[in-house]
Amino acid sequence: MWLYLAALVGLYYLVRWQRERQVVSHLRDKYVFITGCDSGFGNLLARQLDMRGMRVLAACLTEKGAEQLRAQTSDRLETVTLDVTKTESISAAAQWVKEHVGDRGLWGLVNNAGIMPPITYCEWQKTEDCVNTLKVNLIGVIQVTLSMLPLVKRARGRIVNVSSILGRIACMSGIYCCSKYGVEAYSDSLRRELQHFGVKISIIEPGYFKTGMTDMNKTLEKMKQTWEEAPEHIKESYGQQFFDTFYHGIKQGLLGPCTNLNYVTDCMEHALTSVHPRTRYSAGWDAQFYFIPLSYLPTSLADYIVTRSLPKPAQVA
Repeated sequence: MWLYLAALVGLYYLVRWQRERQVVSHLRDKYVFITGCDSGFGNLLARQLDMRGMRVLAACLTEKGAEQLRAQTSDRLETVTLDVTKTESISAAAQWVKEHVGDRGLWGLVNNAGIMPPITYCEWQKTEDCVNTLKVNLIGVIQVTLSMLPLVKRARGRIVNVSSILGRIACMSGIYCCSKYGVEAYSDSLRRELQHFGVKISIIEPGYFKTGMTDMNKTLEKMKQTWEEAPEHIKESYGQQFFDTFYHGIKQGLLGPCTNLNYVTDCMEHALTSVHPRTRYSAGWDAQFYFIPLSYLPTSLADYIVTRSLPKPAQVA
């Protein structure tokens, strides 16, 4: 029995491997719009697709980022400035894309732009940090998608949304997880609603990678600032020793991020170029061998694993 089961599993992965190797034709004629191309995954993906000959429309938050990207790529790649938190900026970018793609439509939309709020307990987080995170990581994804959707439907193309492995299991920064859980839910809804239009939706779930968003010094500085600005009753409830221990634990956890961003951009590229893209791509060893298995455990067991090394607050019942 076990031999038959192993044979079936092996056959399944063999068939999947063969299907996923099939590449979409005429890639050089296809347009891809990517947000958040100033640095990190978006910047690397734009250069990667440009080298492959695709027509890349790269959205950067700053003109400086756009200039640097253009200097590293061919004349095919074009840039536009975009702030995903501003409706007028999104509308202008959508019109710009429409003028470029014409009747062909937009083959690929990659919602990559995102921010990381301070890594703190939910009770310490400021309302403005929560709002800003949701504006960029979730509302921005929704607004950009809706503005580009008619063009994607025309091309029967692809939408690639960058979530996070923390969109599968929530820990550390609560509001960041909320924003990524939202991306997961929105992507699942889109996939089911748009299947008859020939539009495919893929979700990218990176683990911990070294990007500007995950810079250790900036992350730790934001943690300190949030704690220092927290109301006095919160500081008394948790205690300075709690914060010091928590801070040290996060600092240790931030050591040694994966530096090979191609693990993520290769997933994005496959989602855009494969005839049969996956629904979800989990990128990074930590994502595949820690967080994904953790997300399938019973909640009580997952809670124990996530919280077993956390310190206890000063004022507990």
